[in-house]
Amino acid sequence: MENASAFMAAAGLRLTHVGPDRVEGVLDLGPEHHTPWGVVHGGVYTTAIESAASVGASAAVAERGQIAVGVNNTTDFLRSITSGRVTVLATPAQQGRTQQLWDVRITDPEGRLVARGTVRLQNVEPRQ
Repeated sequence: MENASAFMAAAGLRLTHVGPDRVEGVLDLGPEHHTPWGVVHGGVYTTAIESAASVGASAAVAERGQIAVGVNNTTDFLRSITSGRVTVLATPAQQGRTQQLWDVRITDPEGRLVARGTVRLQNVEPRQ
């Protein structure tokens, strides 16, 4: 899917499904994502969580001519890894007229939770 901004591409996020009710993607992780201690930096997961939620929430309000922008991101880091492909799944917990709340899970190839996050987003008119 051709949808990544340069920032998302640099983080390694590739979206495979985008919809108003679900966003799926993968992160191919390696040394370019490491902290000085040799594990994937938590900011990579935070970026993927915010990006997946923002894309899905924006898809949900696109018919109204709006976009969704993050106002809060809470990410928990549960399992450190050094490399490999992880899966990103974002789903809405609540979609209202002015705000949305999305849950995002990042899992390793064995289905173990690596990170999870919630993102609250505001539905707004795009800047001109």
